[in-house]
Amino acid sequence: MKTAVQKNIVETYLKLNEILSSFSEEELNQIPYQGSWTAGQTAQHIILACSGFPKLFAGKTKKTIRKYDDNVLQLDAIFLDFSTKMNAPDFLIPEKKEYDKNQLTSSLKKIESELFESAEKYDLTLTCLDFNVPGFEHFTIFEWIHFALVHTQRHTYQLNSILKTLTKV
Repeated sequence: MKTAVQKNIVETYLKLNEILSSFSEEELNQIPYQGSWTAGQTAQHIILACSGFPKLFAGKTKKTIRKYDDNVLQLDAIFLDFSTKMNAPDFLIPEKKEYDKNQLTSSLKKIESELFESAEKYDLTLTCLDFNVPGFEHFTIFEWIHFALVHTQRHTYQLNSILKTLTKV
């Protein structure tokens, strides 16, 4: 299980880094259309949403009394339905500012590394008790990592759309 999770982490962040590297510094901070975030803001949103998982995993946990991956299909249905628009909670809304691609890339590589190491270090079947997503029961470590990955995949899709919009001739 750990190897499959780590493979998914590497593949997800490889695709994210590929699309992020496709943006010029100027494109990174251009608004593609009204009501949209810039690519820089989108990357910063991923950073805000996916930072801090090792602290959560090292916090209070308990043995899980259900299947460790019960919430995976629901997370997939929510985050991988690209036809739905979602609003981020206030604490995950990125600041409106000029973003630096190297800083964003460095932060994303750190998150990838932390997730990869966490997948190795922790019992992925344990339930984390220190935080939960509204509307869900407490997630297992496996589900938190899955949440981070499908959330990142959703925004990788968004970054692809932003780039296509900005580079239309």
